[in-house]
Amino acid sequence: MEEHDIAWRDRVPVSRRYDDPYYSLEDGLAEARHTFLAGNDLPARFRDGFHVAELGFGTGLNALAALAAFRAAGVRGVLRFTSFEAHPLTPAEMARAHAGFPALAPLSAELLAGWTGRGAALPGLDLRIVAGPAGDTLPAWEGRADAWFLDGFAPARNPGLWSAGLMAEVARHTVRGGSFATYTAAGHVRRALAAAGFDVTRVPGYGRKRHMTRGQLG
Repeated sequence: MEEHDIAWRDRVPVSRRYDDPYYSLEDGLAEARHTFLAGNDLPARFRDGFHVAELGFGTGLNALAALAAFRAAGVRGVLRFTSFEAHPLTPAEMARAHAGFPALAPLSAELLAGWTGRGAALPGLDLRIVAGPAGDTLPAWEGRADAWFLDGFAPARNPGLWSAGLMAEVARHTVRGGSFATYTAAGHVRRALAAAGFDVTRVPGYGRKRHMTRGQLG
């Protein structure tokens, strides 16, 4: 598993490999809530054992946002969260990124204290990291998600994480009626997800992004 070479714009990590920031330079937490939580109708759908899967763990910001929403909703039980990540950040890099979001400081401290490199078990969260390229690891995964956070680097910069074959694997690993959300509205991504069996909708995006995409498996 290869660590990622990053630069920093204030507290926002930027991938040198893909020349793309890990999240919005405006407000990554607001972006996560708009795109991945609201885009999957969360927290309204949360229940004990609800399973989120994600392409691109990055700094762990989406996982923290999901856990914060899960706890705030008062759901009893555990949120399952599986993320596929080929180029992990170090705990120190994650901590530096999290420092930009003071509201998440207690959760960040919990996550980093329990971090194993392969995930963490916190009150209300079972987080697992599947290491390696998703094109190799997702087909072999035995799980199925209730909701997907598709959060790889931009399709134009990281096309392998948005291929038609991988989008078909996302659908194959989604429960009937399950959902996905992503910040991108690229036409080839929407078409691939539709071909895989999702009912795909383009909706307003966060900040400067005019559109994003969400969908439900029929």
